[in-house]
Amino acid sequence: MMLHDMVIILSRPQESGNVGAVCRAMKNMGLSQLRMVAPGPLDPTLIRARAVHAGELWETAQWFDSIPQAAADCSLVVGTTRRRGQCRKPVSLSPEALGEYLRNQPGKVALVFGNERTGLEAEELAFCNLASHIPADPGFPSLNLSHAVQIYAYTLFRALSPVHAVEGTWVPLDQTGLDRLVHSVTESLASLGFYKQPGREEQERFFRDVFARAGLSIREGAYLENIFSKAAHLGKIGK
Repeated sequence: MMLHDMVIILSRPQESGNVGAVCRAMKNMGLSQLRMVAPGPLDPTLIRARAVHAGELWETAQWFDSIPQAAADCSLVVGTTRRRGQCRKPVSLSPEALGEYLRNQPGKVALVFGNERTGLEAEELAFCNLASHIPADPGFPSLNLSHAVQIYAYTLFRALSPVHAVEGTWVPLDQTGLDRLVHSVTESLASLGFYKQPGREEQERFFRDVFARAGLSIREGAYLENIFSKAAHLGKIGK
């Protein structure tokens, strides 16, 4: 599935601030489908204030009387819950495990969150096809609604969408990059007459292993390559 196939359903939300924060969390992570089930009295002004620049998610949210109605067009319905019990789902996935599972799941998927105080009721969870939970300290495992949505939104964003490197992000050299860097370094040394005696192949293995363990970024590799290239150029001038 793709990230745009994910539907967030809030069942019986009561806090306007939470709903606004959910909108912001969703937009941060590329989610756009918000569905509301039987919410309590809400303050649109507070929702927009907490949503900041994600107010359009509130404006375009769909409203339903029940979870089955809200999820009617979804091929899979996932209920979020921290509770266990005889009448609840026997298996529950963490957000990370859920993300891995959904990569190969076709169609639209609904992720359902319950009321801030009671969570999903047993009959609501019974309707869901799968349960998911956020691991937390057993002494205080209940998370704020918007915080829970943010954790799932971030995890699913990482699992279901290509994350492109942004400026300043550490991106390590891959094996091809390592080979190119090692070749450039040893070529620079060779141009200075460094390998008049056998030993280049052994030193190439040494450089390759050291650079790999150092976890050089692409930018650092280019910088190091430039240093050796300049050193070789200056060495040739001095001859």
